This record gives sequence, C-alpha cells and structure tokens, in this order.
Amino acid sequence: MNDTTASPTALAPLKESVGRYGVWSVQLRSGDPTGAAERAEATAELERLGFGAVWLGGNTSAADAAPLIEATSRIVVGTSIQSIWEHEPSAVAASFAELEVAHPGRFLLGLGVSHGPRVKGYSRPYSTMVDHLDALDRAGMRSGHRVLAALGPKMLELSRDRAAGAIPYLVTPEHTVQARERLGEGPLLAPELKVVLSSDPAAARATARAYLARYLELPNYTRNFLNLGFTEADVADGGSDRLIDAVFAWGDEDTIRARIDTFLDAGADHVALQVVEDDMTLIPREGWRRLASLLA
Repeated sequence: MNDTTASPTALAPLKESVGRYGVWSVQLRSGDPTGAAERAEATAELERLGFGAVWLGGNTSAADAAPLIEATSRIVVGTSIQSIWEHEPSAVAASFAELEVAHPGRFLLGLGVSHGPRVKGYSRPYSTMVDHLDALDRAGMRSGHRVLAALGPKMLELSRDRAAGAIPYLVTPEHTVQARERLGEGPLLAPELKVVLSSDPAAARATARAYLARYLELPNYTRNFLNLGFTEADVADGGSDRLIDAVFAWGDEDTIRARIDTFLDAGADHVALQVVEDDMTLIPREGWRRLASLLA
C-alpha cells in the first residue's frame, strides 16, 4: 500500500490546496520569452480571482510551471499532461525536487501515455506507465505529488494505487461517476471541462466542434466515448450535437454553472475549466473573469 491509499483523508491537504475550480490552459504553457510577462501577470490574476490551480495543457514540465509559480504565492500549477515517452524519470524527479524545495506544495506532476498517432514506437502504454512510476519511485518522487491522465479502468486503478489521483481529459459526468467508483473516496479526481461562453446554440457548437475535431482523430478519446455509449456517428465530422453538449459547457451563466456542477455532483473534487474560443492563441483573460464571476 502506498502513501496515497493509507486512508480516505490522506489527500485532504491536496484537495484543499487546489480547491473546487481550476483553469486548464494551452496559452500559459508557451516557452516564448516575449510573452513571459503576460503569462505571469495572467496567472497572478487567476490567483486573485480565486482559482485554486492552473493546469498547463500539452506535454509540459516543471520548467514550464516554475515561472508561473514564482509569479504567484498560492495557486498550484500542474502539468496536463507530461508525456511519459518524452521525459526521463530521473530528470523529472530532480526537477520536481528543486521546485518543491523552493515552493513546497505548489507543483503537481500530471502524467499521461499520450496517443499512438503522436508517439513513434507506441506500445504497451499501461506497462510503460507502470515502469515510469517505478522509476520515479526509485528516484525519490513520492506518489502523493503526481496524478495520472486516466480514462480507462486500469489506468484509473493505477491512479488510485500509484498516484494522488486522476485528471481525466475530455470526459462526461457519466465518466466521472465511473472514475469515482474506481478511485474510491481518497484520491483526487479533477476532470477537465471545456467552456464556450456563448448562449447562441449555432455559434457555441460551431466553436466547440472546430476545437473538438482534432481530438476525435485520437483513438484513446474516441474509444472512451464509445465505451460511454456514444456511437460512431457521434464521433464523426467534428462530433454530433449530442457529443458537443456532453463535453462542453455553453449557454447563459446559469446554464454553464449548472453544467460545471454536474461534474462535482458526479464525484469530482475539482474541475479544470478550459475556455474555448475561436482564436486559441490568445490568453482568454476576459473569459476567465466571466468564469470567476459565475462561480462566485
């Protein structure tokens, strides 16, 4: 038994530190030095707005998180997700240890197996994740400082037994119910939810569909949707209205808030909210302000 499964309350400090709501962002992960000041300022504003965590989208590392942690005093910064195929465990553990000494409890390592079409030589993802976690253990990184981007039953159980919990991406409340059953009470469950801040059905779904299309090319996600009861037609052509409405929150403020709450009611401890707009190169600071207002 590892340190995260000793009791249902073992991870209470982690759950308290990340709070109920966080922001998932691809824009804050950039290594472009010309935008460093804006990224730091935007993260500091997220902290002032009351968000408990920032999740850096894509294959990110402690080096990406460090400037944002240094620009703030409280907010937790996590990777969502770091690919186990592209980072050596010993280097990962060393970089975590350095950041933990400087800023205790502020960095959370999110790990994932990525996707076959994106990784040369992709095979045995579950066994490779187990090997990666073994190597992190040997390097001295304890399981309470890492979470897994888990979708299926085996990876969820690994999140329970070898990590602090799970950060499922692109899921539904129904998946959250299943994930909580697999994890049990103690581990952190922090699903990601995409938000389009529009109450126009056609416009909101068009924005959502354009963004979702890239994910529907990845079999891990489409297989998960099929396991949840969606059909091949639902995952074709950018996604059916039924699928869009299941994995995006859109509408007026009350509707969006209610949709976010369905994940909490389903068993999530924390929801990582991703504002989706037509131009995803821009930091959506006004969108984050609107989210904070409707969550207040």
